Amino acid sequence: MIDNILFDLDGTLADTAPDLANALNAIRLKHGFEKLPLETISPTVSLGGNAMIKLAFDLEEGQSGFDGIRDQFLNHYLENIAEETKLYAGIEEVLQSIEDNNKTWGIVTNKSSWLTIPLLEALSLDKRAACVVSGDTLEHRKPHPAPILHACKLINAEPASTIYIGDAQRDIEAGRRAGTKTLAALYGYIDKDEDTNSWDADATVSSAHEINDKLCEF
Repeated sequence: MIDNILFDLDGTLADTAPDLANALNAIRLKHGFEKLPLETISPTVSLGGNAMIKLAFDLEEGQSGFDGIRDQFLNHYLENIAEETKLYAGIEEVLQSIEDNNKTWGIVTNKSSWLTIPLLEALSLDKRAACVVSGDTLEHRKPHPAPILHACKLINAEPASTIYIGDAQRDIEAGRRAGTKTLAALYGYIDKDEDTNSWDADATVSSAHEINDKLCEF
């Protein structure tokens, strides 16, 4: 019986790509580059800011100029963090069903807390989530299982009675290593060439509207 549902944030609960892409393109324009299409940027969103900077500026962490670009990008994003970001269609119904059935839900994300909390406040999720574990909450981040295990501890849940839902391979790996069930959100930010079957998730959904029915199968 699954009584606890943990979600990834970007690409699973919320469609954050438009605001992240706008911030990235704003910094590209500042440095004399043309904008990149949203469809080019979106697959990197669940991989984090460093991957987005590599895509947009061909810079790796540790290279000259990387830190400055990263600060500009993230600060611009923070200032415009929920201009276009919305919950995926169907997510509100999923959360309401979980709450109506007296089950518990929380968030485990690699997004830093100084970005996570303002975003959740803007989406009115901050007081609804039973726990929020961000990328800087612990020493380790996904795909390490520690963040999911920490979330289970915060909500007094056994991993065996918990499911983790995410749109990246590291989400599924983290859940499996933590001992939870896993559900791959195929509607998220996944590269078209990604072999999602290799993730070994317990189940998949193609849209958020399918989550409630899928949860009933566990």
